[in-house]
Amino acid sequence: MRWAFWNPVKVRFGAGSFDEVAGLIGKRRYALVTYNQPAFNSLARRLAQAAGEPSAIIDNIETNPDCADLVESCRIFGAAKKAPEVIVALGGGSMMDAAKVLAASRGDFEHVRRYLIDKTPLDETAITPIIAVPTTSGTGSEVTHWATVWDAAHGNKYSLAHHLLYPEAAVIDPTLIVGAPRSLTLATGLDSLSHALESLWNVNATPISATFAVEAAREIMETLPRLLDNLGDVELRSRQARASLLAGFAFSQTKTALAHNISYDITLKSGLVHGIACSFSLPIVMGWAAGNDAACDAALRRIFGADLNEGARKLRAFLESVGVKTDPAAYGVSPGEWTRL
Repeated sequence: MRWAFWNPVKVRFGAGSFDEVAGLIGKRRYALVTYNQPAFNSLARRLAQAAGEPSAIIDNIETNPDCADLVESCRIFGAAKKAPEVIVALGGGSMMDAAKVLAASRGDFEHVRRYLIDKTPLDETAITPIIAVPTTSGTGSEVTHWATVWDAAHGNKYSLAHHLLYPEAAVIDPTLIVGAPRSLTLATGLDSLSHALESLWNVNATPISATFAVEAAREIMETLPRLLDNLGDVELRSRQARASLLAGFAFSQTKTALAHNISYDITLKSGLVHGIACSFSLPIVMGWAAGNDAACDAALRRIFGADLNEGARKLRAFLESVGVKTDPAAYGVSPGEWTRL
């Protein structure tokens, strides 16, 4: 078996590491991509006190960055009086996805649109570096080189992918995640579980990605139920953040697989939150995957035990124990539509 591993992201992890962001920015002009919400406004002020005022603030994205909103985001970015030299993405996966679009845009979403639809190459000399500061534990986008771009008006979803879109640095400070509500904690936690498991039943899996994935999945399944009952526990938040990071490292090498592919259509049609949409089918997909690849089976056994049929039942029971239904019909998917998906 031949394989390779490469991930260029510098990681800073631990309580209080948000204070390192200013040093990572250095003397560069920066754009801040974040939410226009009180908690994030407070963090923005902390950052400005340490690193100076940003050249631009892009705060018009809430969730699932859509082409219609990204046009305005890129316009704001391009209109900065002094061009930003680095982008700080502060928030969940949507903020990091938006930051990657901005980084590739040269201040005009049309450049990204041409890349996504017409396959026109990006100007590699004009891609802006990113410092990613996640405030959720789920997407792993802080250590990947792609972003999800939605086009709700036309019922499409695109993946913006380029090796220069790996963030320059990722700063994971679990104290920033403590305020995440239960619903968000659940959805993002299950998203990271999906990343871990889907990187195992994946044609691009390697021994290193599998090592990350197994550790991530075991930790999520042990930690997440406890965290949902103890949202203010910084130690549990740290464990979940670490597991999400490991899952990010795993699927940064492999991409996702069938459960994610199924999820996008469901989210576009019904608005089902991504973390639930990509996780409810995991036991079904695991049942299909088991027995097809010795390395995958060996990795799954390190998580679920020797009997993988029983392992799929354990996975279903885990999801149902945190309130996630595992029947497609529960999400309005008919048997015929499920077969098509």
